Amino acid sequence: MFRCGRYTYALDRPLVMGIVNVTPDSFSDGGRFLDPGRAIEHGLALHAAGADLLDLGGESTRPGARPVSVREELARVLPVLDGLRDCGAAISVDTMKPDVMRATLSAGADMINDVGALRAPGAMEAVTGTDCGLCLMHMQGTPRGMQDDPSYEDVTREVGEFLARRRTACIRAGIDPQRILIDPGFGFGKTLEHNVDLFKQLARLADMAPLLVGVSRKSMLGHITGRPVQERMVASVTAALLAAMRGAAILRVHDVAATVDALRIWQTLGAQQ
Repeated sequence: MFRCGRYTYALDRPLVMGIVNVTPDSFSDGGRFLDPGRAIEHGLALHAAGADLLDLGGESTRPGARPVSVREELARVLPVLDGLRDCGAAISVDTMKPDVMRATLSAGADMINDVGALRAPGAMEAVTGTDCGLCLMHMQGTPRGMQDDPSYEDVTREVGEFLARRRTACIRAGIDPQRILIDPGFGFGKTLEHNVDLFKQLARLADMAPLLVGVSRKSMLGHITGRPVQERMVASVTAALLAAMRGAAILRVHDVAATVDALRIWQTLGAQQ
């Protein structure tokens, strides 16, 4: 079970989280939805296509990305949150900043998706007194330099140990375990080899806590297929389906309709008698 603000999910099927980037520089669709009206329209379309949750991001975390101020991030996210809050999907905010967490939760967000796993000073305190869902992600380094020279002895073990420590820290701070998701952080301080090894062993992480997986349109799929970001829908849907088969509870994707269709086919035709 996953408790997420106004919503409670049984996790008896994989959930789909639609991506709404309110940024000028995200790797896949940077700038397309910077206008709040277009971002709201996009979010509504994703929900109509089957998204259970919508993830709003006002700061790019692509490799090499520069940080933005709290003021700028809130100026991007709050109007979109206001427009989507009552659409019927749980609203997640993708942020590392405690001030943004507090402001968006006060404005009605149901979930905080933190690539920093609540390590920033004040981040844990920003969410402990709320009922929001939380996603704790693994990242080696920071977005600006995370792909310079990532290194692991055993990537799955090290990622798993980090996520276990962060989950334990949340529980010790009084956060209900049913509010916590974990995310291995594909592409966040990891080479293609690291990503592949980690993906093949997702089931090990899924045994720890409900698992959110986001590989949609990422460079790892480009390296495997040789296709540019605009031509990675088939690869993204295939990877999402494989993640679900390995135990992922939530799939964070750009291509919601295609992912929902793939899950329905798998659930109908792939189920064992």
